Amino acid sequence: MSRVIRWGLLSAGNIVSQFARDFSVVENAVIHAVAARNGENARAFAREHGIANAYEGYEALLADPEIDAIYIGTPHNLHFEHAKVALEHGKAVLCEKPMTVTPQECEQLQSVAEHRGGYLMEAMWTYFLPPVQKALRWVQEGRIGRVCHIKADFGYPQFPYDSKKRVYDASLAGGCLLEMGVYPVALAWLFMQQDPTDIQVMARFAPNGVEDDLSVLFNYPESVAILGTSFRCKLQNWAYIIGDEGYIAIPDFWRAREASLHVLDDRVDHFVDERATDGFHYEAQAMTNDLLAGRAGSSVVTARDSLAIQRQMAMIREAFADDA
Repeated sequence: MSRVIRWGLLSAGNIVSQFARDFSVVENAVIHAVAARNGENARAFAREHGIANAYEGYEALLADPEIDAIYIGTPHNLHFEHAKVALEHGKAVLCEKPMTVTPQECEQLQSVAEHRGGYLMEAMWTYFLPPVQKALRWVQEGRIGRVCHIKADFGYPQFPYDSKKRVYDASLAGGCLLEMGVYPVALAWLFMQQDPTDIQVMARFAPNGVEDDLSVLFNYPESVAILGTSFRCKLQNWAYIIGDEGYIAIPDFWRAREASLHVLDDRVDHFVDERATDGFHYEAQAMTNDLLAGRAGSSVVTARDSLAIQRQMAMIREAFADDA
């Protein structure tokens, strides 16, 4: 591969900084520019991460003919708008999760990508982590038998409460479902590849009516998934995929560094990812490779995956909407 994929970063927020740090190990790619609404923030970000170009505002970034791919790390409610305009500028798009805030937006965005022949991928970095991929192979190889239960949660306290804080701000699509609940929902979809036949949700709410604690039960024809997310407390943040012949445990599954395979009380296999990074480089490398190979989309986080995750989060919202 002789060509280098040139990336642009749309936003200079915290998650974009993590992405930029990990990018140093991505091969055949370079971060060409970063853009932020505040020009000084963009320039400071560029200095910190050794990026050659910094833009005030996003239009200059999108219009830069040197850029092949755009990574979007803005608030959830802006993802649709920013991804759409990036695709319209002919850029490949890696958009932070959740890629949109409704299934309808997701479908529209995917339609734009298809119409323009563009590359669009949701930045569900967890799917690319080697321990999660190893767990998926163990299941596919039949090493835990038939999947009976999935348990996954993700929660961190978000104190003090402030209705203007991004995670609580309803105008910015705040709430624990989109902010953190997307991880356990995505994990359940990865291993089940089907919608639940029915769901039960127990919800708690912040003073402004935004959900800040959810317990969710997905009922499938032959199995169940018990999922949780919270702004009120630190949850265990592990995932368990439990079959009738064994189970898999993934500590801190959303940023997984290891996975263990158990039969009854015995650990029979163990995988550890010895990476020196947080793990964002896996998705960046995969997308870079896709672009260099001329592939139309990702085989790891597909359009079907992103739409299913949106659809299931909409089901959860509908289940607790009347209680808000």
